[in-house]
Order: sequence, then C-alpha cells, then structure tokens
Amino acid sequence: MAADTGSPAEPLHVAVILGSSRDGRFAPTVGDWFLNRAAHHPNLSPTSVDVATTELPHTFGAPAPAIAGPRATLAEADAFVVVTPEYNHSYPGTLKNFIDLHFAEWQAKPVGFVSYGGISGGLRAIEHLRAVFAELHAVTIRDTVSLHNPWGQRDEAGALVADSGADAAATTMLNQLTWWGDALRTARAARPYLG
Repeated sequence: MAADTGSPAEPLHVAVILGSSRDGRFAPTVGDWFLNRAAHHPNLSPTSVDVATTELPHTFGAPAPAIAGPRATLAEADAFVVVTPEYNHSYPGTLKNFIDLHFAEWQAKPVGFVSYGGISGGLRAIEHLRAVFAELHAVTIRDTVSLHNPWGQRDEAGALVADSGADAAATTMLNQLTWWGDALRTARAARPYLG
C-alpha cells in the first residue's frame, strides 16, 4: 500500500481573483508574483480571474451571460485566492460586486487571501472579506500573505521581488489551502453541500 503523501490525487483548481480595477493598479504585479508561487506548488492548477476585465452588471438580476465566463471558472474551482489592495480600510467595491454576483460557486470551498497596502499591508481588507465569505458558506484560510508598501519592491522588468517572509507566508497559506481544498472537494463529492 502506498504511503499517504498528504497531497491530493488530482490537482486542485485554484481561481486567483485579482480584486482591483483602478487605473494604474498594482494588482497584476502582485497577482503575477502569487500565480508563480501557486504554479510551482505541488498539485495546484491556478487560473487568474481579473475583475477589471470582467464585465459585471451593476444591478442584480442582470442576465447571467454577462458573467458566464467567470462563473464557469468559479464553479469549476476547488479553491480560491483573493488578491486585494486595501482602500479606505477595506477592499474595493468592484470586488464586492463580483463576490455578490455569485453564490453557489463559493459554497463549501476554501478561500485564501493575498493583500497589499501601506503599513497595514491590507490586513483590514482581509478581515472584512472574512465576514463576507462566511456569509457565503466558504471557509477562509487562517494564514494570509500580507505585503507592506510593495510598490518599490520590483526588479528591472517590473516584477515583484518579495522578501523571504512573504515567500514563506505564501507557502504556508498554499499548504493550508491545499489541505482544505482536498478535504472539501472529497466531502462535496461524497455528499452535496446543503447551503
């Protein structure tokens, strides 16, 4: 009998959501850095979902085709990671709109967070997002990645060069996300979640 390695038998599909849509945003830089870490983590298959390039209806009850692309990606995902800046001690309004326009896609799945901002590193945005995802029956990962004043931490090509602490935090969060993602995928397959 083979030893249990603690890794999922099939790769976990992880939707990495870039939560900012402002002009000149830093989200793609942080997102690229994190996607690179996730792509090199064992048994994860990450996909990027960008709220800035997703056409979102501004009223509820809008036709579903307007968000069919992201909806399919979210429905197929086993886990999520939200990359968010901190705006006015919280997260962006477009991210809230994106989250609220979906419901079943989040249920009984884990959500990790990568935040960035000034001295707080975006941690207040994460704390607000935890309450939102709890209401949507998602499980949030305890450990997060928080980047403090990251704008000057880029190489000559413009890529983020995070310190060893951020790299270690990403590994910890991805390990926990993998555990929860595998456990909840197995549970959903055995018995549909009653949200």
